[in-house]
Amino acid sequence: MKNQAEAAEQSSEVAPRYVPTEREQAIVDAYVNRRAALKPPAPSLKIVEKDGVSRIRVDHDDPQTGMALIANALGGADPDFFDGLVRQLASAAGRGAKVDEDGLNFMLSVIKDIEPRDQLEAMLAAQMAAVHMATMTLARRLNHADAPPEQDSAERAFNKLARTFTNQVDALKRYRTGGQQTVTVHSVNVNEGGQAIVGNVTHAGAMDAGKNGERPHASEPRSIAHAPGEAMSSPVEAEREAVPVASGERA
Repeated sequence: MKNQAEAAEQSSEVAPRYVPTEREQAIVDAYVNRRAALKPPAPSLKIVEKDGVSRIRVDHDDPQTGMALIANALGGADPDFFDGLVRQLASAAGRGAKVDEDGLNFMLSVIKDIEPRDQLEAMLAAQMAAVHMATMTLARRLNHADAPPEQDSAERAFNKLARTFTNQVDALKRYRTGGQQTVTVHSVNVNEGGQAIVGNVTHAGAMDAGKNGERPHASEPRSIAHAPGEAMSSPVEAEREAVPVASGERA
């Protein structure tokens, strides 16, 4: 009887299950739908310690299928490229002699979201992930720095990394567009007798006026357009179940 009374008392103390509001449930549903629509699908990586060696394995029921999914997400079909890039990511995410599994999967998530179309884009995406990790490390150092020299050093390094990241984003955009830009004109209103010019226009100054005091004509309009081609995908045949990473190994 005493046990039943205690169980009844404990059950009465259990908080009722939270019921989301209509707005909260809509946000949760949208989040679930976004996760279901992630492209390309790829599993995570897990670190297995054995005999003092960190081994990277694919968190998938079938290792070969998992490796193919990750290799496809990295934009390459070459097993050597896949192994090498994963080793470099593990080294960048390492903390001393151990590989940070959470940091490794965070960097992998960054690359997957960029959706590299080839190995060059995959390498640039990996560098962007590594620079972001280093930037946040410097941000923490800057936030906890006490001495002015330490603050100045962390601030300079933080600013360099932040500028590097924005340059990497610009480089990725230029590579994907072939270095061209797209100019879109939605509407142009021209008064009667006027002329509409789309593009870069250079006006001559007063010192460049002709003999009759007339200025040269503006440069002809230049139209800029680009239609990027579709990415080509290649089948991936995974040949290895695990990528061994020695403790403290540097890429």
